[in-house]
Amino acid sequence: MSKIHQIHKITATAEPDVYIIDLDLTDMDGEVARCDYCTRPGDPYGANPEIREWLTANSGSYTIEPYVEPTADEIRANMRSITKRQLSLALIRNGFSLAAVSAAIAAMPEGQAKDEAEIEWEYTTDFERLNPTLLNVASALGLTPEQVDAMWEQALTI
Repeated sequence: MSKIHQIHKITATAEPDVYIIDLDLTDMDGEVARCDYCTRPGDPYGANPEIREWLTANSGSYTIEPYVEPTADEIRANMRSITKRQLSLALIRNGFSLAAVSAAIAAMPEGQAKDEAEIEWEYTTDFERLNPTLLNVASALGLTPEQVDAMWEQALTI
């Protein structure tokens, strides 16, 4: 059984009556930690029953921070990484050859950014959505952030 020590913050989510709780607790393994915990009504698992009991017992004594829709950049920063294979296949399936990527990098001005882009394209096995090389190449290919988002989602399914 988990034990709540302190609740620091309660934040609403887009889903009604579902909250992200920033709290200190002792988990079921006896470890004490500060963590974010997503609590849903009726969930019988983990620390949720104790958290829901605390919310009921302390109703009116806490403030629930409102849900704030994440920005496009926040969403992009939290997208799962993709492999170079996934990225390459998504590019090809959307009409961009790997030669076009290489040409975009080759057309960059000489200097550290170009050198790093060449190394990244050659040796990186996983790409983050906001990788600077990826952003530079996408711009050179004329892709909007929204087009890259769509290709990224597609790549995640490959």
